[in-house]
Amino acid sequence: MTLLAVVLVCAAAVSLVLVFGLYNVAGNLQHLQPAHAVLEFALRQSVRVNARDIDVPPLSDPATVDRGALCYQQKCLQCHGGPGVAAADFGQAMQPLPGPLIDATQRWHARELYWITRNGLKMTGMPAWEHRLSERDLWSVVAFLQELPQLSPQQFASRLGVHTTRAERCEISEAAPSRLGNAERGKRALYAYACVGCHTVAGTVQSNPQIGPPLDGMARRTRIAGVLDNTRDNMVHWLRETETVKPGTAMPAMNVGEQDAHDIAAYLSTLK
Repeated sequence: MTLLAVVLVCAAAVSLVLVFGLYNVAGNLQHLQPAHAVLEFALRQSVRVNARDIDVPPLSDPATVDRGALCYQQKCLQCHGGPGVAAADFGQAMQPLPGPLIDATQRWHARELYWITRNGLKMTGMPAWEHRLSERDLWSVVAFLQELPQLSPQQFASRLGVHTTRAERCEISEAAPSRLGNAERGKRALYAYACVGCHTVAGTVQSNPQIGPPLDGMARRTRIAGVLDNTRDNMVHWLRETETVKPGTAMPAMNVGEQDAHDIAAYLSTLK
């Protein structure tokens, strides 16, 4: 009974803090230490459990590490910086702080670094790169992180300097997209491309945007944006060539990858 009373009192106290807005969510203040400790514990346990069955491929190939340096420069440097290189201003001011990755291999196994890079982390600014990087590039980033602790500032700068003159980009190859689409992956892509920032979708966790029309019932609609017949191929065309399909539309071009567009179209076709 004593334990139950303590739990109820704690729950009441937390409820009062939330209801009356007493927990300051300002981004220029750190979390209170108890909140930070709880989130850190949940993060570590979740990553370790979810990454435990991932098989790690060979990561020592110089070409793989070199590719990882390119991807790190284009996708990671802005928030995490590197030896002798500061993060961008927005990366320095984020809460929780992304922090340097020089010691990442001391805190995480390779399979865990892959899982974090691929899936991102809730309650942080870490995005999921599943829809922006190929499997090859996800692992190449992990390979580069294995080498990062050994790089001096000069060596790190040299690594990045190799790529500054190249036009090569770390992007998902569109060589052979599956036209069938994967509805479950398409649902995740709605978050990756910020679709839920403007559109409400039943069954997704989001705020309540009032910008674009709700996507519920897309499978029953006859037209897309009022200009295209509602078919899978036309939906892919609309997602990838928005301005071309409807010049002047408020729907921005989101640079949706071809496979992602097929996956999103497959998911929208399930919304009866």
